[in-house]
Amino acid sequence: MRVLKTTEPTFDRSLADLRADLLPEKLLFALDAEDKVRIVHEIIQDVRQNGDESLCTLTAKFDGVDLTPAQLKVSSQRMKEAYDHLSPDLRSAIELACSNVREYQEHLKVYQTKGLSRPGVELRTRYRPLDRVGIYVPGGEAPLPSTLIMTAVPAQVAGVNRIVVTSPPRYQNDVHPVILAVCHMLGITEVYRVGGAQAIAAMGLGTETVARVDKIVGPGNVYIQLAKKALFGVVDIESFAGASEIVVLADAEANPTYIASDLIGQAEHPGSAMLITPSSDLAARVSHEIDALLARSSRAEQTRKSIDRYCAGVVTRTLDEGIDLVNRLAPEHLSIQTGRADEIAEQCLFAGAIFIGSFTTEALGDYLAGPSHVLPTGGTARFFSPLNVMDFMRHTSVIKYDQSALKKVYPALRALAEAEQLPGHLLSATVRVED
Repeated sequence: MRVLKTTEPTFDRSLADLRADLLPEKLLFALDAEDKVRIVHEIIQDVRQNGDESLCTLTAKFDGVDLTPAQLKVSSQRMKEAYDHLSPDLRSAIELACSNVREYQEHLKVYQTKGLSRPGVELRTRYRPLDRVGIYVPGGEAPLPSTLIMTAVPAQVAGVNRIVVTSPPRYQNDVHPVILAVCHMLGITEVYRVGGAQAIAAMGLGTETVARVDKIVGPGNVYIQLAKKALFGVVDIESFAGASEIVVLADAEANPTYIASDLIGQAEHPGSAMLITPSSDLAARVSHEIDALLARSSRAEQTRKSIDRYCAGVVTRTLDEGIDLVNRLAPEHLSIQTGRADEIAEQCLFAGAIFIGSFTTEALGDYLAGPSHVLPTGGTARFFSPLNVMDFMRHTSVIKYDQSALKKVYPALRALAEAEQLPGHLLSATVRVED
């Protein structure tokens, strides 16, 4: 693990170089970004014009799987079979994760706010769930059931009427059976064998088979993110996400083995992993522990490449300087392993999720704790928040005036309407106060 020091005159440049490939703007402004945007727009237009036929053609092209339109949707029987083949241990773990996420999201749900009343006036906000939500689950040899749990369960708690899941058929020419099993457990019946930008286009625009949705959530590569961004406004999305990341803020008393394991856990995505500490000795010990722990990982080669490229220890002058750097980075995951960790957490203003104390491994947030692991990345925690139940709900303003209240504010309304030269606006109030 490389070690940077804030006292070095080149620190800012070195930090920027370390993070350059991970930030969301990389997806938009890289030299090849224009080509990727063009490819995504061509796919979206193809799906828009040709529907299911396009999905089958693109699935054959990108995933090497030949499907007919009738084979795009996964049958309920296939999902039931996948569920029946789950091992008892994995089934119990998924049930626990779903239960914890559901409990936490129900705790967050706003059912109704207390209205505001003035003489003759009633103002309130009404909350209702979205009607249709699409979830993208990446494919590959390793399934990501946690992604499905962390997106679908909050939507269900919100009361979403219809949940659509898409995932590429990259596991033996089908969606991974663990993903299908979780869909069965959650009662999700609309699951489609389609991935990539074409899946986002299908959910955003609809095809003969795939239902059009109101919001699309879920992680994915650059093409997935660009497709979501291109369709934003036609549908809602949760964020424009980059690579996953963790920052560990630690003092000299922290356990280097714990920290090294946290950095390895994030780097294996691959993703960014950073230690911030005022202790040069701790940084050196963590670097040594990374080497020792990697020997125990079945993904050591891939993880090592990620650590060499995206991982660093940053030695600061003081812990307060470390806190300032955390706020500058606004990380997706922030682990605080210091004395007075709760107090220091309050000083860390921008982070997607904060993990307090030596035993709160970030993996708890990924799988079991309850808050969704869909978090803002690449510094966007400055303005984005973690996905939760309220992201699947709409709020509507409800306004009620009687005539006396309208007459009371009429002079102000007239002044504003005249200033904006909108006589029709003024007339709509005038006829009511004259009545």
